[in-house]
Amino acid sequence: MRIETKCIQSGYSPENGEPRVLPIYQSTTWKYSSTEHMGRLFDLEENGYFYTRLANPTNDAVAAKIADLEGGVGAMLTSSGQAACFYSIFNICEAGDHFVCSSSVYGGTFNLFGVTMKKLGIDVTFVDPDSDEETLNAAFKENTKAMFGETIANPALVVLDIERWAKIAHAHKVPLIIDNTFATPVNCRPFEWGADIVVHSTTKYMDGHATSVGGAVVDSGNFDWVASGRFPGLTTPDESYHGITYTEKFGKAAYLTKLTAQVMRDLGSIPSPHNSFLLNIGLETLPLRMERHCSNAQKIAEYLNGNDKIEWVKYCGLPGDKYYDLAQKYLPDGSCGVISFGVKGGRAAAVRFMDSLKLAAIVTHVADARTSVLHPASHTHRQLNDEELAAAGVTPDLIRLSVGIENVDDIIEDIEQALENV
Repeated sequence: MRIETKCIQSGYSPENGEPRVLPIYQSTTWKYSSTEHMGRLFDLEENGYFYTRLANPTNDAVAAKIADLEGGVGAMLTSSGQAACFYSIFNICEAGDHFVCSSSVYGGTFNLFGVTMKKLGIDVTFVDPDSDEETLNAAFKENTKAMFGETIANPALVVLDIERWAKIAHAHKVPLIIDNTFATPVNCRPFEWGADIVVHSTTKYMDGHATSVGGAVVDSGNFDWVASGRFPGLTTPDESYHGITYTEKFGKAAYLTKLTAQVMRDLGSIPSPHNSFLLNIGLETLPLRMERHCSNAQKIAEYLNGNDKIEWVKYCGLPGDKYYDLAQKYLPDGSCGVISFGVKGGRAAAVRFMDSLKLAAIVTHVADARTSVLHPASHTHRQLNDEELAAAGVTPDLIRLSVGIENVDDIIEDIEQALENV
């Protein structure tokens, strides 16, 4: 099936007389008639449901849909995108380990990796995503376990050269983890370019309506954990789970099974079944919405690029943009609905412009049906110092405009009237 059909049909196939729409299994537990049957479930000897922290039919159906959209062997939903990013690393890293990460990642991810995870003994080296191969290779250490980047950086809008990063990661025998939130699998499927794990903040375009916080981790099943020789957590017995060796028992699904059976079991950042139900409704219209987000954003980027009151515009769909060529390679059908730009006059002018908007709202959210705007240096990235802001591609005048699916002329008219106050 093509991706538009998968967004509707994948994950849930009702049998004769069953509900046509995915049901909400709003239950924490499942009943069994024998102790032995329940025991087999706990031993991972049999598939089934016994506790929603580990598995729930609503959550699993939506995870299966996302896995199908990305082309993975499976997926696990989390309670937020932050949880997905954390779990994707923590599943293969422990105290004393290290990973390499793009410096242009979302501010919350930057802080999670650079501050919080260091408290757990997991170190990170941030690198400019555009660095040459010599610089990228120099970031690796003997204890490096992964490489992490974003398809389209939030809010710097850097387009990652996924294929190049994948080759470097694999040369060092570690997986490449890609946050594909902004592009979504509609516009880019990182597994096709060599990535091994994909994460999402499903809160954004996948949900699409700002109703439910959530995340997802998708496993390609392609990375050879045994041949790498760097991942004893997957290739040696797990004494916390009856001595199971994940690669021996679960093959291509080893990473995903450990993620669920061990990490989610112990940390428990699950979505509610109701949130997964809402996410599924959003996924059904994802291709339609992404097409409109991208076409609206392209027109608005072109308008801003020709406006005398605008200092600069970043949008990879603009010819001449630094990442235009990479976008043509990885995102030929469109990138996302987010534009970064600066108003002449710096931070003060940015604030005046934003406070004058009427249709677009100032919100911390991004990538839903409604047009919204945010000043990252004052909001999402305010925990970073000037040096870290520069490394993340965030300047004091940067405005992040998340273009919605309203009529594009109405959005442009709102921008025009706001610019009159600058």
